[in-house]
Amino acid sequence: MLNHPLKNYGGLKMSIGIAASIFVISYFFIITEKFPRAVTAMCGASLMIISGILTQAKAIEHIDWNTLGLLIGMMLIVDLTRRSGIFSFLAIWVSKKVKGNPLLLMLALSLLTALLSACLDNVTTVLLIVPITLSIAEQLETAPLPFLFSQILMSNIGGTATLIGDPPNIMIAGQTGLSFMDFILNLGPAVLLIIIVTLFLFYLVYRHQLITREELKVKLTVQNEWHQIKDFALLKKSLTVLSLVIIGFSLHSILRLETASIALGGAMLLMLWTREEPEDIFLAIEWPTLFFFAGLFVLVGGLVETGALDYLAKWSMGLTSGNPLFTALLILVISALLSSILDNIPYVATMIPLIQKLALLSHLTPAQTQPLWWALSLGACLGGNGTLVGASANLIVAGIAEKNGLKIRYSQFFKVGFPFMLLSIVISASYLILRYF
Repeated sequence: MLNHPLKNYGGLKMSIGIAASIFVISYFFIITEKFPRAVTAMCGASLMIISGILTQAKAIEHIDWNTLGLLIGMMLIVDLTRRSGIFSFLAIWVSKKVKGNPLLLMLALSLLTALLSACLDNVTTVLLIVPITLSIAEQLETAPLPFLFSQILMSNIGGTATLIGDPPNIMIAGQTGLSFMDFILNLGPAVLLIIIVTLFLFYLVYRHQLITREELKVKLTVQNEWHQIKDFALLKKSLTVLSLVIIGFSLHSILRLETASIALGGAMLLMLWTREEPEDIFLAIEWPTLFFFAGLFVLVGGLVETGALDYLAKWSMGLTSGNPLFTALLILVISALLSSILDNIPYVATMIPLIQKLALLSHLTPAQTQPLWWALSLGACLGGNGTLVGASANLIVAGIAEKNGLKIRYSQFFKVGFPFMLLSIVISASYLILRYF
């Protein structure tokens, strides 16, 4: 922990108590939604600085600018792509394939979300899929929330399977040398099982709710999807740049470029190529979502700087007495619960050196240590499904929905997301035990 003014007045315990109090109070108001989420998070972040927990410079350091840059770049690219009419085209095309059946549409789009999240990252995926979903739900006059909830869950589940699907996996790979195929071979089976179970349960839960009138199905499926394309020149330019950006994401470690640089570079290239007015394009940026992220990063930064997260991690590791099985299961459970309410990036950053130290003290071989890394990945990535603030993708979906007049409440998502998250952790625990222990 770095020195800060409060150490002179009450020491470590006081600083931890103040940081934890600010975080808990801020989180309470985020949950209850008495004020806009962005305002609450930024107020909490300001209190972290005013109280002396963080200096302004330290607060800025804790903001994940790569995440914010990635979001801005993809928001711009998606908005320009949307203007071509491609999302309406895809909405009708997908609907015709399942004959306008809302339940089958939900399952198909959910599966597509999981696959794309594994190949890209979950934030980019929901930015691409959610506009299509809202267009379909509007035309079928059916409730959009089941679609959006299933896509949030699937974006986080699918992203767990690969090295590039979710930031925690990138961090773990960078510190351990685990390869792209290591993640697929070790996490892929568990993720596939979770996807199958989740889709089956969504089918059971919503099979009587996702219904629509027959005339709306017919009206949607008789449309010519090609008539939805408003600007073929813009479409070609948008898809060209989007393809380059996706290729850049998959090769970012070779190119030695962060995903934000690739996304923002692609956005600027597309704006130059299309010669659209910047003032008009920049309106597509979800500023409340970005400010909420910034505030949340600073709030968690206060817990990191005071050592609160480090203390909690060491305490939890001490409960297992070095037993590899108990350690893996505890890492899985604690990671899932904390990642539901905290940003998983600083948590994973704290856990990586602790797991390395534990493996050294317990004389674990690399092969014996690997299950601990898979437990950390599964817990941190799948835990994001627990609450609306658990993962970046969740908040992006909520932001897009709110911009389209649909407010997703914290309690609404919690009732769906948390039980499904717990189920996925039970499946993950069973998988870890059967495969590695």
